[in-house]
Amino acid sequence: MGRKSAKESKTPCNEPFEPLPVEIKTPATAVLLLSSPEEDILVKACEVIRTFAEKGDENKVSLLGLGALEPLCRLINHSNKLVRGNAFTALGIMATNGNVSSALKKQNAIPSIIEKLSLQEDTVLHEFATLCLASLSVDFLSRVQIFENNGLPPLISLLSSSDPDVKKNSLEIISNLVQDYKSRQAVHEFGGVPPLLELLKSEFPVIQHLALKTLRCVTADKDARGAFRNESGFEKLVDILHNKEFSDLHVEALQVVSNCLCDREAVEQIHSDGGLARLMDFVLASNIPEIQSTAVKCLTRVAQSSESCKVLHEQEAEKVLTELLSVADAGVKASACRAVAAMSVHPPSKDDFRDLGCIPAVVQLLSSENLEVREAATQTLSALTQNNQPNSLAVFEAGGHEVLVQQLDGSCPVSVASSAATLCNMAGEELIRSSILSRGGMQALAEPLKSKDPQVLISATRCVAALACDAEARAKLQRAGGLQLLVNLLQSNDREVLHGACFAVNVCASDKSSAVEMCKFGALETLQEISQSANRRNHFSDVAIISLLDSNLPVKFSLTGQLTSADIITGGFYDAGKVCFLVRTLEELFTEPVNQHRPIILVGPTAEKKNEEVKRDDESSAEKPRSAADDVSLQMLVKKAKEAIFPVSDETEQCAALGRLVSEAMGGAVEVEKLHEFPWVLHLSELKFQLGSNVIPIGLISKGIYCHRALLFKYLADCIEMSCTLVRGEYNRAWNQVVLFTENPSNRSLSQPRRYIVDLMHQPGALLAVGTPAALQYQTI
Repeated sequence: MGRKSAKESKTPCNEPFEPLPVEIKTPATAVLLLSSPEEDILVKACEVIRTFAEKGDENKVSLLGLGALEPLCRLINHSNKLVRGNAFTALGIMATNGNVSSALKKQNAIPSIIEKLSLQEDTVLHEFATLCLASLSVDFLSRVQIFENNGLPPLISLLSSSDPDVKKNSLEIISNLVQDYKSRQAVHEFGGVPPLLELLKSEFPVIQHLALKTLRCVTADKDARGAFRNESGFEKLVDILHNKEFSDLHVEALQVVSNCLCDREAVEQIHSDGGLARLMDFVLASNIPEIQSTAVKCLTRVAQSSESCKVLHEQEAEKVLTELLSVADAGVKASACRAVAAMSVHPPSKDDFRDLGCIPAVVQLLSSENLEVREAATQTLSALTQNNQPNSLAVFEAGGHEVLVQQLDGSCPVSVASSAATLCNMAGEELIRSSILSRGGMQALAEPLKSKDPQVLISATRCVAALACDAEARAKLQRAGGLQLLVNLLQSNDREVLHGACFAVNVCASDKSSAVEMCKFGALETLQEISQSANRRNHFSDVAIISLLDSNLPVKFSLTGQLTSADIITGGFYDAGKVCFLVRTLEELFTEPVNQHRPIILVGPTAEKKNEEVKRDDESSAEKPRSAADDVSLQMLVKKAKEAIFPVSDETEQCAALGRLVSEAMGGAVEVEKLHEFPWVLHLSELKFQLGSNVIPIGLISKGIYCHRALLFKYLADCIEMSCTLVRGEYNRAWNQVVLFTENPSNRSLSQPRRYIVDLMHQPGALLAVGTPAALQYQTI
């Protein structure tokens, strides 16, 4: 057997690999090739993907599903410029799809993209890098990331690029970024205003529109507005406005102008340079409604400052606005109305509008079929008539008050509130107020008082207060249920609504019947609760309580235990005793069955009872016991008081004489030690039984003590015009206080007033100086 020979060893081939042409037939293959180490393959794969993506959103989504996004984001950082550029091109095209841009955010590609915005990079790369960012910047979080990665400075630099697509994309990104406050400020700080203004000269409308849109946001910042003025930005905008070829830019240009006119200093500067005059000319020259409306809104923006209103007044803006009220377009009319309202803060402008015939034109717009116009017209009349009597008369003469009354029943809260406010302004004139009332103005206010809208309620309550100046007006409100609604509003938690309700209650309470009615609805209880609240108590609520009590003395005396010398007791007054909250009406007290409680003391007949007395049959009345309507004894006492007091000239003797008269009528003097023997309780019980009522006329009481005598003294004193008070103490104590002047023997002109309590029980007619032991003993047990 022969030996096997060793195999020869293999040596590597030094021949080069023959290039193999690659034909990509599916997008999946192209995506796989994005991972190739060969640059030519990468370039080819990116080109294929870009071409495929350009054919539509469906293809872009398909590529996303195949996983193209991650390798493309990696390739934009490739060292080869051609690979980098093609990858950006493909990525930029794909990113225009919303689904792709959403997925791209998760790749954290923004920092890498921003790095490629440097001026050293290729223009094509700039174009598609900015295209990616434009798609991403629609999202708030992406905008924040772009800003925090210092994306603004390179983007502002690219606004001066020679490539229009780069300009457009960069501008779109910045336009999205400046929606946020920080970016808005940064654009100005990084010198973005001059290049933005330069882009207004672009031959591409899309760039001009984007530049104006961006400037509108940027100029919302005060510092940016300063830079804008320094670059003659306003003049450039006005030049655009006066160029008919740029009519498609006029609305957006006016929006930027509006921002520029919100600073008083800017308005004055623009005015001094003739810019406002040119703007006025443009407003009148234009016949495109949208442009006219936007231009008028600019004037409204200017008028927000009283100083700027003066400038508009000097430019005779009133004439321009009055002319625009008669144009056909509803939007222009509404805008003109609002501008008139804004300028009306300047008193001379109010007068000019009246002289120019603006008010009849606005009144005519109250009947417009367009809701926006009607709403703006009512707001305008409210502004024009505020603190301006001649304008109120002009609205009245144009018949505006009739339409305004009708609009109180409308469904638009703004119109209702403005109508009520205007009627309130006009009601200061008696002639106008009477006319408003005759057309059902007070009744019509009942509906707004039911509203849930605070501004409607504020205007309605103020209007009620302005109209309720006489008893007839208050009676109309009462019949319409308005008093109940006012009392309900006292529960409001809105401070202004509460103030308005309290003020209206205060005015209505000047009428006794209205005051009584509101007390029935719980007005006093609610106001007392308000007065005890640290947060809700206010001057208006305090005044309303006083007014309600002053118009309803029985309630005042029951709740406070005091009547001042200004509180004059008349027929129908009754003492229901000391209460904390609810005081029942006399009608309610008459219907109650006889009980064991203290009697109700009636002073003089009510008007209703007097009428009933006249209707009574004389024969049947002679057989019945005297009722609350038949207090002949009191009438006799009044006559006696006048006969006894009028002839006496000395005030001290007058008080003493009246005190003796009261004491004599109520059982005479009673010694302090024998007061417990005085049979006043039994006497009152007998009267209640005889009358079959808890209400006892005071003239029937022949055995009374402190509280009965003090009440009688107050009534008789009021009848003969003698000044005195009535104060309730504890345990049936009550007293009257009078003020008398004690003469100075050496100099009568130095006589000093001094307060006394009149003794009606123990030493009738004696005057006890307030604060002395004798007076204190009389007031307490």
